[in-house]
Amino acid sequence: MSSLVEAVAPTHREAATRQTVAIIGGGASGALLARALIRRTDHEVVLVAPDRAPGRGVAYGAAEPWHVLNARAGAMTADFDDPLDVVRWSAARGRPVQPGDFLPRAVYGDYLAERFAETVAESGGRLRHHLTTATALRSGPDGHVVLTGAGPVRADQVVLAVGNPLPGRLPGVSEAAYASPRFHPDPWAERRDLPADEPVLLLGTGLTAVDVALSLSAAGHRGQVEALSRRGLLPLAHPETPPAPVRLDLPDRLTLRQLLRRVRAEIAGGADWVAVVDELRHHADRLWHEFGDTDRQRFLRHVVRYWDVHRHRMAPPVAARIAELRERGALRFTAGRLRAVRPGPRGGLLVEVEGASARRFGAVICCTGPGTLPGAANPLLAGLFRDGAARPAPYGLGVDTDPDGRVVDARGHIRPGLWLAGPLRRGRSWEATAVPEIRAQINRLVSALQVRTGG
Repeated sequence: MSSLVEAVAPTHREAATRQTVAIIGGGASGALLARALIRRTDHEVVLVAPDRAPGRGVAYGAAEPWHVLNARAGAMTADFDDPLDVVRWSAARGRPVQPGDFLPRAVYGDYLAERFAETVAESGGRLRHHLTTATALRSGPDGHVVLTGAGPVRADQVVLAVGNPLPGRLPGVSEAAYASPRFHPDPWAERRDLPADEPVLLLGTGLTAVDVALSLSAAGHRGQVEALSRRGLLPLAHPETPPAPVRLDLPDRLTLRQLLRRVRAEIAGGADWVAVVDELRHHADRLWHEFGDTDRQRFLRHVVRYWDVHRHRMAPPVAARIAELRERGALRFTAGRLRAVRPGPRGGLLVEVEGASARRFGAVICCTGPGTLPGAANPLLAGLFRDGAARPAPYGLGVDTDPDGRVVDARGHIRPGLWLAGPLRRGRSWEATAVPEIRAQINRLVSALQVRTGG
């Protein structure tokens, strides 16, 4: 079935010679890509996604009113050449904001959904939305066929924009625990019958755990909430006012040890750590590419969590609320290695942490983020891996691609006509999850697609 916004097929003679690009996925990546394709090419574009209002996805569709963006509004535009588009859009709807403010995530989802609907309207029939789920992809000499619950969709080019991998299965969590209604593997799913007066354990201490803790508090949860991770580190806070930028002169082929030494020297010399991290973000993909395998593995084993808490920061009002919950004992962050989770004999779940006795929790919520591939692949990706049409990126962080976004198959060859945009580019790239980096991906992908198709 197609959505009500599906446009009428073009009737002009020249439409027969146009390429058709199918985008699989209706989150931010899919909506931003559709907008770029319509505005910069003459291709037909078909978005295949069950989302009734593409653009929101999991990141913004499941957000509660108290969840805000982790980046300032000035960085979150949907238009490549207009950095203040979202600022003006918000003001026009009675919510004046400054470029340095943090919008509620649900409001930002409204912005992306409205911009997608606007793109459909201005596309002249070139953008259609098939309101269905892609289940498989078949490739042949005449292009690709996306199999869906509503029938096949034929396309010359296909772009996977399916978001992050699913959460991974956690070692130590028993099958009986996974089957228990007290264990919640998806932090964004509706949580029914959550015991309001019992302690709740969050597995993970990153931004997802922060969001879940805020949601529990807003819902009136009265038991203590505890967030557990190996190091117990919580995200740091954005400053109220962004610091003056710094410039790092980083030569090519730095080792991880040399990079860390330079970063420490900059901060010891008086540079603001926020400015240093924000500058490093612009070098991250080059550095990741230049690191050898040993340095990459050392980074993932020893440094990545410190990078995450400095790079993926809490908005100031969120940080203030988390501090208040911690001060009154409603929330605490602890360090430890999870050993086991199993159902308790008197209900709830028993949790064992290395070096401590088992403790009972009324519920456990997994906030550890995306799992690694291929194990955490959704059914569509799993099928591509089985068929050899794609392979995991290094370290299982995403799907392997070339720098333009062309998917690499199991033999290490470029898969003709198959592309990828969004967080699944991580592995070959490092910074692949935030809107500014996704915009840059899309810009490069669309340019490469134009060269390849003459569009």
